[in-house]
Parts: sequence; C-alpha cells; structure tokens
Amino acid sequence: MLGLLHNPSFFLILKIRIIMKSDEKRSHRLNYLLKCYLVNPQENEIYRRAKQMGVTDSTAKDYIRTVIIQAQKSHLK
Repeated sequence: MLGLLHNPSFFLILKIRIIMKSDEKRSHRLNYLLKCYLVNPQENEIYRRAKQMGVTDSTAKDYIRTVIIQAQKSHLK
C-alpha cells in the first residue's frame, strides 16, 4: 500500500475519480432542476431549489442558465 502513495499515476487516477463523481453529481442536479423547471418555469424557483442543494450563489445562477438553455433545446426538438 505504501508503494501506491509514491506512484504519481495513483494520484492521477484518484483525481479523475473525484472529478467524475463531481461531474456526475452536477449532472444529476441539473437533470432534477430541469424537470422542476419544465413543470414550473420560474427562475426564482430553480434558484431556491439549487440553494437547497447547498450550492453557492454563483453555482445556482450557473445552474439556472444551464437549465434554461437545456429547456429551450428540448422545446425546439
């Protein structure tokens, strides 16, 4: 086990797993917010729900922009 800690590729793999989990969490959150937005297209409601997830103000605003863009794309199809 101690040999793993000195192996640079071990930390790269660990970092990739952390990033993947972070991206996966963001994806799940955005999917949930998109469903909420399609039912009730109010920005303040999406912001409130994002803040309930414990994200920062800037992340909540980013989620709003992303959800609106995704909703527009799905509406055009």
